[in-house]
Amino acid sequence: MDIDLVYLWVNGNDPKWRAKHDKTIGKTEEGSAVNCEGRYADNDELKYNLRAVEMYAPWIRRIFIVTDDQTPVWLNTAHPKVQIVDHTEILPPQSLPCFNPYLIEHFLYRIPGLSEHFLYANDDMFINRPVTPDTFFASDGLPIIRFYRRRFRKLALFYRERILKKKLENYVQVIKNTATLVEKRYGVYFSSKAHHNIDAYTKSEYEHIYQLFEADIAPTLTNHVRTDKDVQRHLYSYVALAEKRAHLQYVTQKTSFRFLIHNTELYPKLEEYNPLFFCMNDSQFANDSNRMRVTGYLQKRFPEKSQFEK
Repeated sequence: MDIDLVYLWVNGNDPKWRAKHDKTIGKTEEGSAVNCEGRYADNDELKYNLRAVEMYAPWIRRIFIVTDDQTPVWLNTAHPKVQIVDHTEILPPQSLPCFNPYLIEHFLYRIPGLSEHFLYANDDMFINRPVTPDTFFASDGLPIIRFYRRRFRKLALFYRERILKKKLENYVQVIKNTATLVEKRYGVYFSSKAHHNIDAYTKSEYEHIYQLFEADIAPTLTNHVRTDKDVQRHLYSYVALAEKRAHLQYVTQKTSFRFLIHNTELYPKLEEYNPLFFCMNDSQFANDSNRMRVTGYLQKRFPEKSQFEK
């Protein structure tokens, strides 16, 4: 089967992009989980991501990079396997300009020329060892959905909110919003959460699910930055499982390892586990020193220039 790979990418240092950002939603805020520098910093992750793809998944048909009127300076845009997709090509007018990945993700199925079977990742999510199409899709063509098992998540969130009176962080809240929507329609609450790495989808199912929940997603279309009312892309995995249009596979950190880049003591764990996938997650807790460490590590991990670079 043809399988494409989609990335979201942004360069927060671009003056033109920065002016648009500041005019629309204000300047970045230190300590903010939704509008901090870490949400937009470019540590050259995408460049090393494409090196990993060339090494470990050369069978990928095409690579689509979704951006806001930007192109990486190092990218060989003449390469036939790579295509830049501007936000204006897939997002509704009322959503522009958009600095909210939760919102952008709802419209991936609109990418012109996207194959029926596709993979999606942020630029900080890496393949670490050789993979094949059946790593992501079963023999029946349905996607393999990777989750971290969270048996009592609904109860734990209830306890945190209602008993301890503590506010949920944004990422946790939007996943809860999504799980609640699916529970109302299908009568099942999915307590597990995605493994925070490359996920598999089929375009037809993605569009079908968007249409099912279009009225629920509509109020968020003008949320130009992340909000606690958003509906997250867990929707497309939860519904596919509810409709038995996907296969569930639980993972551990030895399979899919994600860590926040300010937590530098976890680098040895990454080497120890040598997982199939890993994610080096920037955040409001990281500083420029942490980001320089990321770039240095990736250069050592993926030193060979890929065909996708100038």
